[in-house]
Amino acid sequence: MTDLLPPRENPDLRGHEEAEKILWDGFHGRRLAHAWLISGPRGIGKATLAYRFARYVLANGGPGSATEPEPGPGLFGDETPADGAGSLPGSLYLAPENPVFRRVAAAGHTDFIGVERTLNDKGKLRSEIVVDDVRAVGRFFSMTAGEGGWRVAVIDSADEMNTSAANAVLKVLEEPPARALLLLVSHNPGRLLATIRSRCRKLALQPLPGETVATLIAEALPDLDAGDASSLAYLADGSPGRALALAAEGGLEIYRDMTGLLETLPRLDIPALHAFGARLGKAGADEAFSTASNLLRWWLARLILSASGAMAADGLTTDEKALMGRLGQAAGLDRWLEAWEKINRLLDKTEHANLDRKQVVLNVFLTFENAVSR
Repeated sequence: MTDLLPPRENPDLRGHEEAEKILWDGFHGRRLAHAWLISGPRGIGKATLAYRFARYVLANGGPGSATEPEPGPGLFGDETPADGAGSLPGSLYLAPENPVFRRVAAAGHTDFIGVERTLNDKGKLRSEIVVDDVRAVGRFFSMTAGEGGWRVAVIDSADEMNTSAANAVLKVLEEPPARALLLLVSHNPGRLLATIRSRCRKLALQPLPGETVATLIAEALPDLDAGDASSLAYLADGSPGRALALAAEGGLEIYRDMTGLLETLPRLDIPALHAFGARLGKAGADEAFSTASNLLRWWLARLILSASGAMAADGLTTDEKALMGRLGQAAGLDRWLEAWEKINRLLDKTEHANLDRKQVVLNVFLTFENAVSR
């Protein structure tokens, strides 16, 4: 895994061999569904898998290719092609030197289209995928494949489509052309139209094992302290993308300061709390505030799971186990659920309104204090 390589440029995929084999089998069994919904948490490799499959289909799906075998040694021959065209059964690997890889990465392949959020008239990234972007997929599929094989489209992520864009995708799914493949990447498939979900074959990816995430972090950030790499892997919950984002956003320092404040309960260290709030509330600290918000939600969710007995103790660090055990005894599950609702409402409101972020931080931690001191 290369440090923060975009999925269309990333040749590496770890921990999803089973999902990769399902796609490989579908392609070589000539039972390939025309649309796939690839779902799972953020940052675990869904889009990387989608682009990996797209490249493989384009490289192996033309006349005389693996799907139309010619006499003599072919896909299962003894030698690996020099261009790394994915010769091992179950592998969708294509080497970066392969012409198909290079053309897809450069958005220059005639038979491929990638759809994601675009820039608006002011040059800013839109908050959603708009209908014109998706209509381009319909026009693309209506054309004959330029190289006589498959046409492939990737939408990353389908969750970001607005209503009109989603309806445009539905129209494509209702009338799928021959030898056309649509790959939808989704962090939360429940947000998609049920009619879209029902017309796709579903492939749900799982979070990666902690050891795999730690290995990927070490490869991407070789200068990072081993202890910090281990902590990032723990906080990432099986998502290498989340781990690298936390590293870039100062997530470890924020998490340590956050848990340090929680350690002072039932009576918060008010000066330290004000300093923490001021740091997250100052101008230009949008990313830091967002990171802290996500970590607070994550930590409180784990506290509730721990207090309810739904999380095994071996899923917690020693320090976290002790802190959660103490706070879980200080307040019942009903109080923590009440705190969860209040904190989430406050953080959600902050995302959509121009609230004083320092005051929001103070209110969140005072909610924790109230839960254990009532």
